[in-house]
Amino acid sequence: MTPGKKLEGLVAATITPMTPDGQVNLSVIRQYVDYLVSEQNVKNIFVNGTTGEGLSLSIQERKQLAEEWVRQGKDKLDHVIVHVGALSLPESQDLARHAAAIGASGIAVIAPFFFKPTNKDELVAFLQKVASEASGVPFYYYHIPPLTGVKIRVEELLDGIREQIPTFQGVKFSDTDLLDLAQCINKNESEQFAFLYGVDEQLLGALAVGANGAVGSTYNYLGRKTNLMLQAFAKPDHALAQKYQVLVLHRRKL
Repeated sequence: MTPGKKLEGLVAATITPMTPDGQVNLSVIRQYVDYLVSEQNVKNIFVNGTTGEGLSLSIQERKQLAEEWVRQGKDKLDHVIVHVGALSLPESQDLARHAAAIGASGIAVIAPFFFKPTNKDELVAFLQKVASEASGVPFYYYHIPPLTGVKIRVEELLDGIREQIPTFQGVKFSDTDLLDLAQCINKNESEQFAFLYGVDEQLLGALAVGANGAVGSTYNYLGRKTNLMLQAFAKPDHALAQKYQVLVLHRRKL
């Protein structure tokens, strides 16, 4: 990994490889890393998230996966972000301590989604209790209301968050509410937070309102094409960027 380098650009939400009998297959992760770097030009990953079915795995399986991704990503990947969210606060804290101990680049946490926080203060209190167990490790909030049902606006959540979570670095924003995203970016421009968009099909719209990166499943196999879209948008050649976005949309449906 590359210490101190800002998290931006594409982040592949990794799939968890399994054996035919349902065991985690750690043996292919080295090949997976090489494929992402050489074939897809993607050097950042998000482990044990939605795509990786992290919440369906045991705590031990999640730790084994995190360890192997960090081990195989050394000197090859820029960032290995480990999702440590869980319904159990002590388990989430345990995963956060483990991620810090193995040298993960950062940790991310979703909102509790069974007994849900009903307001910003409850949510921030939960996130703070997890983040504090990984002192010094960059912390990201994983906002995915379509799955958690927690619809607290990120713009509201970010107000004063650094005072309670000093390691806070940004948001994995997996929602279609681009107004909320745009207001977050505009309001927190001076903080230099990372706003990583998580709905692959409308990444171009998120770039237009200021997102500085993306986390998604399609970057496992469309990373190179999506990087071309980022380059086209930056030129700017919006017509070409739009063509690449349509390609991602159609390939996602296949």
